[in-house]
Amino acid sequence: MKAISYNLRKHSASAELEDLTDRYEVDVMCLQEADTEKLPDKLGHLQLADSTKGNRLGLAIYYDQKRFSAVDTNTFELKKSLHDYVLAPAHERLLGVKMVDNETKHEVVIGDFHAAPLTATNSLRRHQIKAGHEALLGMGGDGLQMTLMVGDFNYPFFTKNLVEHLKETGYALTLSNRRTYTRYKLFRGHFDFATSLGLDIQSVETLPRGQSDHLPILVTAEYVDENYHARAS
Repeated sequence: MKAISYNLRKHSASAELEDLTDRYEVDVMCLQEADTEKLPDKLGHLQLADSTKGNRLGLAIYYDQKRFSAVDTNTFELKKSLHDYVLAPAHERLLGVKMVDNETKHEVVIGDFHAAPLTATNSLRRHQIKAGHEALLGMGGDGLQMTLMVGDFNYPFFTKNLVEHLKETGYALTLSNRRTYTRYKLFRGHFDFATSLGLDIQSVETLPRGQSDHLPILVTAEYVDENYHARAS
């Protein structure tokens, strides 16, 4: 499975999406800072699964209907930062889609996440990440769970501490091969990455810069357990 995550910088990079979809032959596209009212129903071979409705700049997930069937979608409010209350409210910071692989019948939950900005604390973002993981697990239902949560984590510093916190929940964090935000000297680093459960992350590649201040990432993942359904049933 190949998934792209891209913060569009107030929708400014939206014209690049169809080319990214086709060039990298992705199965899933997760967007942040999108003007969801202006998004098309289709991007190349990808279909819009769902998008947030309550945010000024929202989240959206597209998927390949030939590869997957979307069986459930949901949006989630996470703990708010002062920025959310005062400046630009972001009521929904997580969008989840539960999908079934049409060929292998594996069930996987995809999460599109946008954490509180750098004006908030790392502890608040850790709270949001943990709550996001729990919400996606709830979408998966009983049995073994395969989850991929990608997006803008706004967590470029002290990621080793975050890795340790995630170990307690069983999730793995995978950074990309290059930094995803380099526009300002003080805030360069890995802002965009992947957390996963029950998946083998083969690679996370930072793609070339476009019109956004973030660089998109391409996540390549495989199912860990080929006997998933036999043991979960």
